[in-house]
Amino acid sequence: MTGPGARPAANRGRDGDGDRLRRLRMRAQRLTGRRPREVAELVRAVGGLQAQDTKASRLAVRARSRGLDQEAVRQACNRDRSVVRTWVMRGTLHMVAAEDAGWLVALLGPGFAAGNRRRRLQLGLDDRRCEQALEALPAVLADGPLSRGELVRALAAKGVRVDPGGQAPAHLVGYAAMRGLICRGPDLDGDEASYVLLEQWAGPGRALGPDEALAELARRYLVGHGPAAPEDLAVWSGLALGRARQAVALAAGDLREVELGGRRLWAPAGTVAARSPAGPVVRLLGRFDDYLLGWRDRDLILDPAFARRIQAGGGWIHPAVVADGRVAGTWRARRTGGRLEVTVEPFAGRLPRGTGPALEAETADLGRFLGLEASLGVDGR
Repeated sequence: MTGPGARPAANRGRDGDGDRLRRLRMRAQRLTGRRPREVAELVRAVGGLQAQDTKASRLAVRARSRGLDQEAVRQACNRDRSVVRTWVMRGTLHMVAAEDAGWLVALLGPGFAAGNRRRRLQLGLDDRRCEQALEALPAVLADGPLSRGELVRALAAKGVRVDPGGQAPAHLVGYAAMRGLICRGPDLDGDEASYVLLEQWAGPGRALGPDEALAELARRYLVGHGPAAPEDLAVWSGLALGRARQAVALAAGDLREVELGGRRLWAPAGTVAARSPAGPVVRLLGRFDDYLLGWRDRDLILDPAFARRIQAGGGWIHPAVVADGRVAGTWRARRTGGRLEVTVEPFAGRLPRGTGPALEAETADLGRFLGLEASLGVDGR
C-alpha cells in the first residue's frame, strides 16, 4: 500500500516530522491519550471499526478504551444497540455508532452495491432476484433476527431462491445492507451472525443531505485519523479520490492545514501538538486493525522489509505489536484452560529497548478484557 510520492520509510523514521505524525495519529486513534470508557463513544470518535472478524473487532475496542471488557462490547452490539455493524467503508462490515449507520449507508452503500453487480450476476443474483429479495425481507425479518441460513430458507419459502451452499447468500445480505434495508443483528451462539431490519434495529438515525454527509465523513475521518490527506480518506472510505477531495473541501471550515514531511495534510481545527509519552507505549492490535488500514500507505508505521509478515496476501492483516507507533512484530494467543498464553514474534529478533514492562502491562490488560489470566512469551526467531 505504498502510495505515489511517499517518502522512504528510512528517511521518514529518522526525522522529527515522522515521529510527530505517528504521535498525532496514535492519539487520534485513541491508542494514546484519553481513552473512552464507553463503546459507542469510542466508535464515534474513530469513525468506525472494521468488524468482519467479530473477535478482532472486540480487541480493537480494548486497545482504544479504558476499563471495558468483551462483555461491554457484546452488550453495546447485542442489547443496547448503541453501535451497529453494517457494510459501509470500503463496502466492508464495520462497527459504527447507531445514529450514524443510516447516513453512512446512504452515502456509501449505493456505490458499492453497484460495483459488486458483476460478481452477483456470476452467483446467480440477477437484478430481478435481488429486488424480489428486497421486497420480501421486511416480512421475513418482521419478527426479529435470523441467521443467514434461516434467512435463505425464509426467502425460498416466499419464492426467492438462492444457492445456500456458495457465496450467494453472503453477497445478497451485503447487497440488502448496502441498500439500507438490513444490518447485522445480535451475535448468536459461537458468534454466528444474525440479521435484522436496519431501521427497526437502530432507529431512524440522522438524516443528512449528500453534501452534508460528505463533509461529515471527512470530519469523522480526520478526528479519528488526522493529520491525513484526501488520498488517505479515499483509501479508508472507498470513495473515489475526486469525491474524497470534495469531502475535505466541504469540511474545510472545521479543519486546518498541517505540513509534515513535505506533505499537505488536514486535521481538525482544534488539534494540538501531541506530547511525547513519559515511557514506551505498546499496543497489541488484533487482526484487521484500523491502525493498519486507515491510510493510503503503511510506510510511516511499518518497515516495508517486514510488510509481508503483517499482510502475506489475500487481504489478511495479522495481529500486530505496535511500539511507539511503529509495528515491531506480530503476536498470537492460545487459551489453555483458564489461562491465555500470549507469544510475541519481534521482527528484528528482539523488541525495542525498554518496551518489556509496557508489553507485560498490555498483555495483562488483554487478559483482563477476556476474563483470563495472561502470560507473555517472546519468540526470538
